[in-house]
Amino acid sequence: MADELLNWYDANARVLPWRVPPVARKAGQMPDPYRVWVAEVMLQQTTVAAVTAYFEDFMRRWPRVEDIAAATDSEVMAAWAGLGYYARARNLLKCARVVAGEYRGVFPSSEAELLKLPGIGPYTAAAVGAIAFDQPTVVLDGNVERVMARLDRVEKPLPGAKEELRELARERSDAMRPGDYAQAVMDLGATICTPRSPACGICPWAHHCRARAAGDPASFPRRARKGPKPVRTGVVYVVIRDDGAVLLERRPNKGLLGGMLGWPGSEWSESGSYGVPPVVAGWADLPEEVRHTFTHFHLRLKVRLGRVAQGANPTIGTFCSRGDFDPNSLPTVMRKVWEKVQP
Repeated sequence: MADELLNWYDANARVLPWRVPPVARKAGQMPDPYRVWVAEVMLQQTTVAAVTAYFEDFMRRWPRVEDIAAATDSEVMAAWAGLGYYARARNLLKCARVVAGEYRGVFPSSEAELLKLPGIGPYTAAAVGAIAFDQPTVVLDGNVERVMARLDRVEKPLPGAKEELRELARERSDAMRPGDYAQAVMDLGATICTPRSPACGICPWAHHCRARAAGDPASFPRRARKGPKPVRTGVVYVVIRDDGAVLLERRPNKGLLGGMLGWPGSEWSESGSYGVPPVVAGWADLPEEVRHTFTHFHLRLKVRLGRVAQGANPTIGTFCSRGDFDPNSLPTVMRKVWEKVQP
């Protein structure tokens, strides 16, 4: 099975900016572990299409791990804005600084040593170990889970089936080309064994697949039922000074959107709260609320707009001149707020 998949991958591998193509890899070219690591961190819970432009921008700004380690937190968080799951960016910085300092800019090659780095969990350690160093690890992302669940028609629902799927992936792995094999299974899941309409007719493993033989591949993997997401509400205060400056605050490093710039506002809760306005102003409520969905809840924000004079003294936040203000540096939900204010 590994040979069948690798033959398919050699002819059909996706062209990705962090990837060394199979032909070049066979000729002895190995990937840059730094590029593989950045890509894998970005790709956690985010699509290749969304990640590619961010990855290329990061590589232009910070081509080596020492470069990103020397960047400020605010620079990296601003460059990450829009990718979501902002704890990944904070962990990226922590890890880069450890590698640049304690490891002299060289990533460890073993899965066990990679796991010792801050912010690197089992999936990332396995992916970097396999792809960058050809270590025989088991890389289990959503694509691989789907492929394995369909091949063996695994009835147990996720997340409970994860260890069973990991063992199935281990049994089918390839010891000769582990890096290419790991990427091949992920490519198979991303391009052929897709969630809703798998292209079974061109799949190199079609004749091994029990779900295809049973005629129901799209119903796998099974998933445990989830309850409805709760709805949280809150208020944001957009303050514009007479000279056009806007009031922004940096959120605490821990928690949702940690370390990111945003509009001052209330806590987000299921009961809702107006909080305390950051400055004395005549407030106007915008007619439309801002809606945004996070992993675990839906958010609805009331937007209150206030205009203040030059000498206004806010209790929280700092005024940012209009020339220095870049809405694209804000996380997505905060950009949505600005779009309501400046349609």
